[in-house]
Amino acid sequence: MAPKKRPDTQKTPEVVVRPKSRRTRSPWELEPEAKKLCVKGPGSSRRFDSGCVWAGLASLQVPPSCISIVRALHHHKLGKAAWPSLQQGLQQSFLHSLASYRIFQKAAPFDRRATSLAWHPTHPSTLAVGSKGGDIMLWNFGIMDKPTFIKGIGAGGSVTGLKFNPLDTNQFFTSSMEGTTRLQDFKGNTLRVFTSSDTCNVWFCSLDVSARSRMVVTGDNVGHVILLNMDGREVRSLEPWSSLSFPYPQPPRSLPEPSPSLQLWNLRMHKKKVTHVALNPCCDWLMATASVDQTVKIWDLRQVKGKSSCLHSLLHSHPVNSACFSPDGAQLLTTDQKSELRVYTASQWDCPPSLIPHPHRHFQHLTPIKATWHPRYNLIVVGRYPDPNFKSCTPHELRTIDVFDGSSGKMMYQLYDPESSGIISLNEFNPMGDTLASLMGELSRLYLRLAKACPAPQG
Repeated sequence: MAPKKRPDTQKTPEVVVRPKSRRTRSPWELEPEAKKLCVKGPGSSRRFDSGCVWAGLASLQVPPSCISIVRALHHHKLGKAAWPSLQQGLQQSFLHSLASYRIFQKAAPFDRRATSLAWHPTHPSTLAVGSKGGDIMLWNFGIMDKPTFIKGIGAGGSVTGLKFNPLDTNQFFTSSMEGTTRLQDFKGNTLRVFTSSDTCNVWFCSLDVSARSRMVVTGDNVGHVILLNMDGREVRSLEPWSSLSFPYPQPPRSLPEPSPSLQLWNLRMHKKKVTHVALNPCCDWLMATASVDQTVKIWDLRQVKGKSSCLHSLLHSHPVNSACFSPDGAQLLTTDQKSELRVYTASQWDCPPSLIPHPHRHFQHLTPIKATWHPRYNLIVVGRYPDPNFKSCTPHELRTIDVFDGSSGKMMYQLYDPESSGIISLNEFNPMGDTLASLMGELSRLYLRLAKACPAPQG
């Protein structure tokens, strides 16, 4: 059946700057139907200004006071403080700054829910967002010019993966339910189609890119993972002299280069849909794949020969939405489709992971909730979808954005917007780590929300 035609008119993204408020309200006044939360611990009586849309709730534990950063740096220079303790001090300072986070812009650019989000790697005020209809918006919220909007095909064109091209940031890679993984520019041109299923029964669900090794990896809905060279050369396996074996963009000249005539590297690595693929940012020959077959698998791309050649298979109790390496490559964060986050440690994959109970159940008409890392600190950010069957669920629990410590699994902070109280599926900090973009991926509505530390309102 041919997809329905979409109207020629497109919505103009709505950008809203919040006015300042002069009235102070307690956290439980932010939403009328929410009852007062009775939680013990410091900070339970703290009050927040109503102009601070990202309000700390009464149930939150306030981070302990941090020492002076200048003092900590001085002690580290004198050899009196180790680097981990300095990092912890910087992290505590950041957690305190979350109290001043406010929404300063939001937009509703699509007529279908949002499905993907990517920050520009070098412009901290620019991001790209994809929708279920295949629409893509490039938004530089630092200027008031109209965002760049690429219209999709409508039904069946859902953007499942979105990554800027690290070799040319005016371009981006997408994987989609249209059945392609392609390279595009923001003029709407398709520069190269890397993979095409040529059938409506197979589509691509995820992708990742490595600039150093010039590799593109993508996974489909039947369990296959495909590896390609950015230059369009298809590779079947990574020989010992491949660029992935060295910390350089190209292999040494004294070694032979891989033959460009090798066939497509396309192997079935999972029994069911591959929901997420990720290359380790420090060792890009190390790859993680997540699937609805309730496993996350770790691969050495230099030794892949089939689904039985994975280094480790990490079993989960439910289907898995994502598996993300930490910025330093030392940890792996997984999000299942029920109520569990897991943190695995590199080189100790067989050890029991750190388990973080967290409600984020999945249903068909919701963009899958995925936890992500902060780019500079060992912090995890994820949207909460309250579940009455969850062990610690409280009456009228709010749909917050939760921040966890990646080492201890301890809840550090929660952010909440009473005027956009939908289910928040995707959250991601920009590369600078000072601005948070959040997407509500429900069927009926979308808000692109941008929050950062702002001065407290006066009066």
